Amino acid sequence: MMALSDQWERYLQEFLTSLNIERNLSENTIQSYKYDLTRYLEYLSDHKVRSQEEVTSDIVRKFVSLLRRYDLKPSSIARNFSAIRMFHRFLITEDVTDKDPTAVLETPKTPQKLPDVLDYNEIESILNAIVPEDSYKLRDRAMFEILYACGLRVSELIHLQRRDIFEEQQIIRIIGKGNKERVVPVGETALYWLRRYLHDGRPNFATAGRSKDYIFLNNRGRNLSRMGVWKKLQQYVELAGIDKKVTPHTFRHSFATHLLEGGADLRAVQEMLGHTDISTTQIYTHLDQSYLKEVHRTFHPRWSDKS
Repeated sequence: MMALSDQWERYLQEFLTSLNIERNLSENTIQSYKYDLTRYLEYLSDHKVRSQEEVTSDIVRKFVSLLRRYDLKPSSIARNFSAIRMFHRFLITEDVTDKDPTAVLETPKTPQKLPDVLDYNEIESILNAIVPEDSYKLRDRAMFEILYACGLRVSELIHLQRRDIFEEQQIIRIIGKGNKERVVPVGETALYWLRRYLHDGRPNFATAGRSKDYIFLNNRGRNLSRMGVWKKLQQYVELAGIDKKVTPHTFRHSFATHLLEGGADLRAVQEMLGHTDISTTQIYTHLDQSYLKEVHRTFHPRWSDKS
């Protein structure tokens, strides 16, 4: 491809500078934008498109089609398109143009990857593999009971504090992404194990000046790390004989899926998960539909009756 025209080179550098100064993006992210946009702008230069005013929706569409012929992953194509759209909108904000050739184009679709989930029996097997014979196991039982009972992110779990537990009301307060606060119900089973841990386990970990109000502590008296929770979970997954990839987030996915399978309202699940956009929660309806199809396939008398 041809080298960039001077004008495209200047606009690209101004855009990358804005990503650094105004958006404070990492160097790696900025370099990814630079790589994607350089390829796009070289394409424009190669086709004698020298200015923003000459770029049409059809030109952008043809470039995206070219990326598909490069055998790029759908996610990479979507990322490229996103960079192109950001670049053209940047030129509008800089009063270079009032034209956005991407405005009428849809973002290329990426296959929706359904999250891994455990069925209830698998969750129960993992929890029952945690025999509370000492303070460590008591902590772990309470920790994973809470994780599943409330559908928490692991970051929310490890920052949970005693003042966030409202036992009488059977709710916990969560500070989620963007410091957004939400309230999540917690069942009696999880509260039972939490009470036992707070009474008989946590005092053996707590250290003045280190533990603060955090609930789940390590042997140094500090709140557990993400990696600490992950390692503990792997031990119990193995003990339970579960031959699947299971992470703390799998418990969150399973929480949402099991609620919907049981007939919970999607908006209620959205609220409990702390999703800003309900479209994020809707991925679990696909899982629910898969479950319903499996039930239908298994139990409907005429699913495969070809007579």
